[in-house]
Amino acid sequence: MAQEEIIFPNNIRNIRAAKGMKMTELAKRAGLSLSAVSKIEKGVRRLNEKQLLNVCKLLGCKLSDIFIHESDDVAGQWQNEIKRRLTDNEGSGLKLFGSGLRKIRQRAEKTIAQAAKASNMTLSVYHKIEVGQREVYENEVETLAKTFGYTSEQLFAEIANLYKSGELTKQINKVKERVKSVLEPRNPSSEFDTHGGLYGAQLYDNARKKLVPVFGTPEGKAIKLQKSDETMIVAPSDLEGINGIYAVVPNSKRLGGFIPESSHIFVDINAKVSAGDLAVCIDSDFSKMSDSDSATAQIVIVKKDSHGSLYGHVSNPDEKITGKTMHKVIMVVMQ
Repeated sequence: MAQEEIIFPNNIRNIRAAKGMKMTELAKRAGLSLSAVSKIEKGVRRLNEKQLLNVCKLLGCKLSDIFIHESDDVAGQWQNEIKRRLTDNEGSGLKLFGSGLRKIRQRAEKTIAQAAKASNMTLSVYHKIEVGQREVYENEVETLAKTFGYTSEQLFAEIANLYKSGELTKQINKVKERVKSVLEPRNPSSEFDTHGGLYGAQLYDNARKKLVPVFGTPEGKAIKLQKSDETMIVAPSDLEGINGIYAVVPNSKRLGGFIPESSHIFVDINAKVSAGDLAVCIDSDFSKMSDSDSATAQIVIVKKDSHGSLYGHVSNPDEKITGKTMHKVIMVVMQ
């Protein structure tokens, strides 16, 4: 019997157990079924970005804690399992059929979800067929063939032609290379990638593309700023995948109340700051700050003095703010 494909190796089970939390409690508090949480912990079901953040909140951990590191016990187990799955079912024809089906789907410009729906299959079942992890019955072959405008005989003939042309070998090798790239340790490259993970690095980076770290929160009359992924939020679609983006929670009173306290201000460290911009002014050199360092910041209106130098201005009370780093605010999102 084919096993479910591990697509999301993680430390959720270990973190939950260390917190003394039962799986039933996590499922209830996360609004998920017990079966869903079990599959998530086994790595055969993914979490979306919001669910990931919610699980982190419930477990009292950081996003980076979820993803496996080279030193984690589960890393070796997962690596061995993935290696086994690379060759599993090679001789049964399931991988060949699945690879051919994937090529035909891609050529038809259909997503996996669209193909699954048209074939009257769940997304999980259809995906297992494409990756060669599930047997396909005669009636299912007929349904799959109709999905792409073929008869069963034509579908098998087309897959045979793809195999003879070498296209399926290329595709199977691409899948192997993608898995290999996740298995092999590499150095994290993200500006804010502080997790130090190796086997989980690529998965972590993929998750981070849709998430933004919250570096600053109000503290007294200022904002305490720290480069950490302790708290993260889902990025607006316009900012997904852009390096150098972080968010702060505004100190609304110091801005005269024109930005609500419940909003998030998104900042681009690479954007040029000019007079008239809204910016985060930091009293430290941001580029030299480590994860454990903290700094004081203010959200300011950028102005230019008589010498052409930029400075920040805040109200309530009026104050001129100067700092070592100034980052441009590029978006304000109301909650």
